[in-house]
Amino acid sequence: MASNAAAPFWRSAGMTYITYSNLCANLVRNCLKEPYKAEALSREKVHYSISKWADGKPQKPSKHSHLFFLH
Repeated sequence: MASNAAAPFWRSAGMTYITYSNLCANLVRNCLKEPYKAEALSREKVHYSISKWADGKPQKPSKHSHLFFLH
């Protein structure tokens, strides 16, 4: 039951749990002192690859990097 107690707050704000979780993590990272803050911010970068499919076979994957943060 304790896990359902917070659900109305982030849902009533129009957020998903992931958005709420990212917002909380961002607030914690911004409260850190250096050098821990810079180290935590460097871990926000996400690397991924996307493969398009043609004729039932994957094409050459393209690699991407993205920095996720909330303002």
